[in-house]
Amino acid sequence: MSLPCTDITPFVDRRRRLLAQMHAAGGGIAVLSTAPQAERNHDAEYPYRHDSDFYYLTGFIEPEAWLVLVAGTTDRAILFCRAKNPEHEIWEGFRCGPDEAIARYAFDEAYAIDQLDTLLPALLLDQSVLYRPFAAAGSAQRKLRRWLAQAEQQGRGRRQPPAHIQDLRPVLAEMRVIKDASEIATMRQAARISAGAHARAMRAARPGLHEYQLEAELLYEFRRHGAQAPAYPSIVAAGANACVLHYAAGDTVLRDGDLVLIDAGCEYDSYASDITRTFPANGRFTGPQRALYDLTVAAQQAAVQATAPGRCWNDSHEAAVRVLAQGMLDEGLLQGSLDGVLDSGAHTQFYMHRTGHWLGLDVHDVGDYRQGAPSDAERPWRTLEAGMMLTIEPGIYVRAADDVPESFWNIGIRIEDDALVTAEGCELITRGVPVDAKEIEALMRE
Repeated sequence: MSLPCTDITPFVDRRRRLLAQMHAAGGGIAVLSTAPQAERNHDAEYPYRHDSDFYYLTGFIEPEAWLVLVAGTTDRAILFCRAKNPEHEIWEGFRCGPDEAIARYAFDEAYAIDQLDTLLPALLLDQSVLYRPFAAAGSAQRKLRRWLAQAEQQGRGRRQPPAHIQDLRPVLAEMRVIKDASEIATMRQAARISAGAHARAMRAARPGLHEYQLEAELLYEFRRHGAQAPAYPSIVAAGANACVLHYAAGDTVLRDGDLVLIDAGCEYDSYASDITRTFPANGRFTGPQRALYDLTVAAQQAAVQATAPGRCWNDSHEAAVRVLAQGMLDEGLLQGSLDGVLDSGAHTQFYMHRTGHWLGLDVHDVGDYRQGAPSDAERPWRTLEAGMMLTIEPGIYVRAADDVPESFWNIGIRIEDDALVTAEGCELITRGVPVDAKEIEALMRE
């Protein structure tokens, strides 16, 4: 494994910002492990992916690693990682090792992972607060409990381990919800790669192909441009499959007259992209398809206009829902008045999900959508700020039903773009692949 980026400055800055918050709260120690390796089946493991919070603070991508931050008279950033081992490196590849970790990642100290049991209990002594992730893997929780017990024994009543334990995840989530310049640059590259992959799939699509063949086009484009992996299992859904929200690419054959929905994005240097496009397998929208497609485009445009600093998180969803509900009435999918449809929730028969989510190191990234303490009964929606990254993804899904016009049966449409909140409004960073129906048809004729 090698260093995923050449500039370690953003990671050092994040550690300093976290330490500053710890100082403001009275000091303490933060302890965080990376993700464990997971066995796939006998003698084989899943491709390794580090913990997002751990990476956010370290830039370190090897397994079996722990970070310790001490907010004291002299701040200390300490890494515990695998020792150099030439024999293991023959089989498994490069290991950074403690000495190189200090030079590469700007830690104050670094030690071999087998020294963790010896050194950490002493580090816990005389600390007022222990910051740790409450939702960490069970093995990490058990180790922390053991180290706290060992620290208490070592203190012999004269020195004490932390009396107060605080969840580290919400603190890091608040930091992560506003992207810094390096994160935005990385996410722009992920967006460019993913947009190119969607365009490639559109050009390749034709009746007779299987869904998995279009998935292969996506994966090829991801990897050939340097993305490490898909950010999530790719959705490639033909015909009625597009009405299944989390459908996995299967072996269904694209038929003449079908729509194809692709929801796919790459992970580039640990950051996710997330794009959805819907297009006709034969390159030409039918009348009913085009009517619902243009409706979804209009709903997304309304949501984009409602996404800006000072607006509430839910404003974009409400804007999209109003456009979609009115369109459902206009097309005869629903009956009654707009206010009646919205009040009753009748539109959820055809649009049952939210219009977006946070995006970053995780495809459904961390960060609260509401303001105030979780215990508050009525928490207002969060106010958007410049530097936030989110998706805008309205859709409409019409399954076959007796009370639905047959011309609309089995039409599933979603349009999703990644949006950066800017000082002026928002910027869609995934428009390297077209959205306009005529532009999609033109691309598919190439």
